Amino acid sequence: MTRASGYIVQQDGIHGLSCSNSLINIIALGGKMAIKGLRIIGESINDSVATTHKLYESNDIQGIMDLARGQDERGASYIDINIGDRAPKFMAEIVKAVQSVTSKPLSIDTPDHDTALAGLLAYDAIKAGGELPIMNSITPLRIEMFELYSHVPFIPIFIFSERLENGKPRHNRTPAETVETGRDLIRMAAESRFPIGNDTLILDPGIGSIASDTESMLNRVLGTMEILHADPEFHGAHFSVGLSNFSHMLPSKKSDGTPVKSALESAFLTRAMPLGLNMVIGSTKRNYEILPEGHPALQCLDDARRDGGYESLERVMEFYTEE
Repeated sequence: MTRASGYIVQQDGIHGLSCSNSLINIIALGGKMAIKGLRIIGESINDSVATTHKLYESNDIQGIMDLARGQDERGASYIDINIGDRAPKFMAEIVKAVQSVTSKPLSIDTPDHDTALAGLLAYDAIKAGGELPIMNSITPLRIEMFELYSHVPFIPIFIFSERLENGKPRHNRTPAETVETGRDLIRMAAESRFPIGNDTLILDPGIGSIASDTESMLNRVLGTMEILHADPEFHGAHFSVGLSNFSHMLPSKKSDGTPVKSALESAFLTRAMPLGLNMVIGSTKRNYEILPEGHPALQCLDDARRDGGYESLERVMEFYTEE
């Protein structure tokens, strides 16, 4: 490894991130179980979270710092920071505050160029052990974010659920469309003037809620990962999703207290990790696990993937309403 401007530049990829997909077993972490080979980007410091929004609105910086500290203690590998549409200088303030209580590297989460730049410039690599920050995210619709690398090096998350077609945004609805967009992004990185190889970027095919999936989104995501995992052009790249999006709009538990959200998220991990998924933007409070074949949540996911359309929604509803 070499050092540049206070950063550790790994010659074998993102620091501490194994490219092996065989490491899918369970280890103890902070009083709960964690999946070895899966790194969590802690999601709590996000303006879309109601309690965090209140902290921002009241300028409760100490509360934000406590969120960061808690996620660190519960095993987050990165701490995500999203401030909504607030001023860039506020992003810089939050980055500095969070880095005063954790040595974990940060994920700068914003679609706004100036806010991203403010966060990246405020980031202190030395406090994070020389680790690069994550830039969350770059898409074909905001490719100009890539140029921020000229100011501060980072690990990009490439989200490729959308594409530009004749200058207009289009949703990718099939694995083939999604793969082609991913191929365009990864080639852009390879051909750029910046030293970003497959092993220092994160690919996110974009995931939505299984509770409203009438268009086979689940098939698109897992189908895309299956293709890319087998494609030498993508060898070494890391894969991530916003895992909480998958269970959005679902109840946390059944009426008898049996988990719903965490169970279905774990079902997704069970199917996605063998296809290369090794990072998620998720909750450090969630008890993610690899489920055994025959588990009701895994059966629900497989059935929903097979059925598609409104039958898929009915199957999910059946899962969380059954006793």
